[in-house]
Formats: sequence, structure tokens, C-alpha cells
Amino acid sequence: MGRLLLVSLPATGAIIYRCKHCDTHLAYDTDIIARTFRCKNGKAYLFNRIVNVNVGSKDDRMMTTGLHTVCDIFCVACGAILGWKYLVAFDKSQRYKEGKFILDRSTALAARGDAAHAHAHADHAHHHHHHARVTSSADDDDPSDDEDDQHM
Repeated sequence: MGRLLLVSLPATGAIIYRCKHCDTHLAYDTDIIARTFRCKNGKAYLFNRIVNVNVGSKDDRMMTTGLHTVCDIFCVACGAILGWKYLVAFDKSQRYKEGKFILDRSTALAARGDAAHAHAHADHAHHHHHHARVTSSADDDDPSDDEDDQHM
């Protein structure tokens, strides 16, 4: 087999989400569309773009906002399930989700992507678990107010 090529997101000072299992880069926080989603494990974010994922097979799922065709997304490095990608939303009001990604917050860690921190983080992450968890007031919204899409 060929060598695994991973996309490494350049350190821009923005927050970078990484796989909590293997530290592979997944997305910038600037690609978050909404922080009010939920999944079976709790909070989730809707992203416009995610890198370093493989997509699983298509699946029609009834979610709290209606029927969607989705496929699970997996980390290319370690194979951990991270969330899903929306392929089709059957309700017209939900079509903005098509082609977008749900990242389960329990599968990812967020850290500031500055160059000095990124190098130190990469060198020590697996041994010392120096991960910064980033939260905002939006993260603590009442789940009953969420525009969620957890499985029913």
C-alpha cells in the first residue's frame, strides 16, 4: 500500500480541531456553521469543511429535523468514527446542511493553532495529553433550544 498522506492545517492562530484519538487535524473553527447541533453522544458542530476523513456508506436516517441521507465520517489515520456528512435533506428547510459535516464534540479536541504551540503540541500530545479544550457560552446552551439532528 501507499503512504498515508494527511492534510496538515497551517498554523494561523485559529483554533484547530483534531481527532482526540490520534491528534490528526480535522478542521478550523472558522469553518463552523453552527454550534447548536446534537448527536447521540451530546454536543456536535456543523462544519462547512473537514479534512482527513473517509466517508462510509449512504444511510437514510430519521433525525429530529426530518429524514436525511447521510454517511458516517471516519478519521483517515486511526479509523475512529467522528460524525457524519449530510448528502440529502428531504425537507426543503434543511437543505442548507447538504454537503456539510457534523463533528461529534466527544471525538475531537480543540487547540489554538499558533506555530509555537502547534510544534510543542505535536511533539508531546500523545505522551502528556496537553490539549486545550475551548468552550464558549454558545457551547452551554440549553439542549432543549438546540436545532439538533441527533438520531431519534
